[in-house]
Amino acid sequence: MPALLLCVSTAISLDQTRLLQAARTLGPAAVEGLTAWQGMFSSVSQSPERVRIETVNRFINQRIRFVDDSQNWGQGDYWATPLETLNKGAGDCEDFAIAKYFSLLALGVAPSKLRLTYVRATIIRDGTPAYAAHMVLAYYPQTGREPLVLDNLVDAIHPASGRPDLRPVFSFNTEGLWEQIGATAASVPLDRLSRWRDLLQRVSQEGFR
Repeated sequence: MPALLLCVSTAISLDQTRLLQAARTLGPAAVEGLTAWQGMFSSVSQSPERVRIETVNRFINQRIRFVDDSQNWGQGDYWATPLETLNKGAGDCEDFAIAKYFSLLALGVAPSKLRLTYVRATIIRDGTPAYAAHMVLAYYPQTGREPLVLDNLVDAIHPASGRPDLRPVFSFNTEGLWEQIGATAASVPLDRLSRWRDLLQRVSQEGFR
């Protein structure tokens, strides 16, 4: 059950004028990215929800390349807005998940169906398993049903049971925060919740309402 309310508003609309102004401030790459993003929205706005999910996942995975924050932003951990990610054309796992989350909200998917989810990912390196902190977007088609996983590591969308390489730690959205069974309070770093609140403010300033 929700442990912390992070934002009162759950509906998202786009202020196209503010979005364009914000993109122009960032530069030509942001304007081009915004145009492509809006084109993707238009192509699926009337499509079934599953088609919107698949299209957004594919668009972000194909358009954004993985670059860690130290190289992309010159700092250890920065959560970019969707426009900032489109401007760079690059981001880390959080940026992929965040861009997909706000894209789907803008396409009318209910926030209750979407959770940004921190996981412990198992990665095989030279035949030996290694573990890394990772973020994905979980989509719940129905309340209480198994979620589907939207991930930048794997293009195909799989149910959570089909991703044994991912172990959930905690998840959150604009409605609340959830710890996974077996997680401890220490699993939810407060600095990341602070980054989420800061991100929500910046996204709002760019035109997400």
